[in-house]
Amino acid sequence: MKKYFSAFCIAGTQSGSGKTTATIAILGALARRGLNVAPFKCGPDYIDPSYHRQAADVESVNLDTWMMSPDGVRKSFARNTSGTDVAIVEGVMGLYDGATASSLEGSTADCAEKLGIPVVLLVNAKGIAGSISAIVAGFKNFSRNIRICGVIANNVGSVSHSNLLKEALEINGLPPLIGSLPHNEDWNLSERHLGLTPFCENRKNSEWFQSLADAAEKHIELDRLLEITRTKRPTHLQQSFPAPSSRIAIARDEAFNFYYPDNIHHLRMAGFELMEFSPMKDKNIPEKADFIYLGGGFPEMFAEQLAENCEIRSSIKDFAKSGGMIYAECGGMMYLCRKLRNSQNKEFPMCGVLPASTFMTNKLCSLGYREAEVLHNLPFCKAGLILRGHEFHWSDFTPDEPLAPLYRARNSKGESFDSGVVLGSVTASYIHLHFGSNPEAIRLNAKDASDANVKKGRTIEYIKDQLK
Repeated sequence: MKKYFSAFCIAGTQSGSGKTTATIAILGALARRGLNVAPFKCGPDYIDPSYHRQAADVESVNLDTWMMSPDGVRKSFARNTSGTDVAIVEGVMGLYDGATASSLEGSTADCAEKLGIPVVLLVNAKGIAGSISAIVAGFKNFSRNIRICGVIANNVGSVSHSNLLKEALEINGLPPLIGSLPHNEDWNLSERHLGLTPFCENRKNSEWFQSLADAAEKHIELDRLLEITRTKRPTHLQQSFPAPSSRIAIARDEAFNFYYPDNIHHLRMAGFELMEFSPMKDKNIPEKADFIYLGGGFPEMFAEQLAENCEIRSSIKDFAKSGGMIYAECGGMMYLCRKLRNSQNKEFPMCGVLPASTFMTNKLCSLGYREAEVLHNLPFCKAGLILRGHEFHWSDFTPDEPLAPLYRARNSKGESFDSGVVLGSVTASYIHLHFGSNPEAIRLNAKDASDANVKKGRTIEYIKDQLK
């Protein structure tokens, strides 16, 4: 394996500066050259990585210094860049925007600093010329710990405009302009709520991705970019997954696709086998599943299809009635309710596992990092542990009767509140946990369950005994 490779963050001056478009363009161009690229996304975003994956045909991994800790970020980065030629980390919001105004924790800058990689600053250059120097100088001088190695201007009007920007940076001794992406309405991505519309709904075709890769080849000095971002490859101890012995049925389709790749990795390293199923298309949950994992997504956008699939809804409800364990996050929790009312005020029946309903509102109901003390046992860890995660939803959860809370949560302001619900063996919450935030999270090794499975043929009962 080569000792050095190229690695850098693409950071913006603010949200909406064009980070995702530029990242997709560069990923596509480098992958087309035959380079082995490793895409990453700073922060808890699930949607931008879906576009990375389409551009590079490689899964994009989240990196978040607040949720994962600096050591967790470094370990994930090392593991996922092993054997690659170049790593590209798309930032979150503006370069220095963190979990709080008083801290850089969780910011793109914090991630770049902890990884020891340089930053390529993306500036929306529409309507500016020499002012780019003031912008770049401000970002460059704000922190001595961040190395801005180059600048990419977005929404450039012409070649002469690009030359003005380049000259302004040179005259003032600032990081060089290494690319100028022209304004192109066709490259715009539709948005919903506070982010992009997921790729599975946007469905940009291959020609769209190719046009962005073409633009990167034409308008960005890719060879120079790779050269100025050369760095020493982080060391990583290769580990193989243990033989799987306990099975997780994990929902994955257009309605449910919000999963941190590291969470999947941690489950597999604990010895769990993941069996995917589609609540939209399949008629039953996978056979011999020990528990069900319903991740987040946008079930409200596919409520009619989910409601029409009565067989899978009955299968999940029967599983819960029999004592089967279910862990649901955000959209998954919405799916477990009796009914869901979408933004068009239409109601649809859901699984009926939880005596509650959810309805979409016209405003943001909750957004931010969460620290959660687990009050009841989850299928993969005992009560008492503290994990970190993120919450973001425009829906409201209304129970028909009081339900026990799953977590005692705390937000970035230090305010505490109950979160989530527990009903028998069913646990659900709006919070998306990152399992890497606590090494003890996946405490119940699936090997423990395998002994009972092989010898007694009652894996679920054995797990429930272990979690008492």
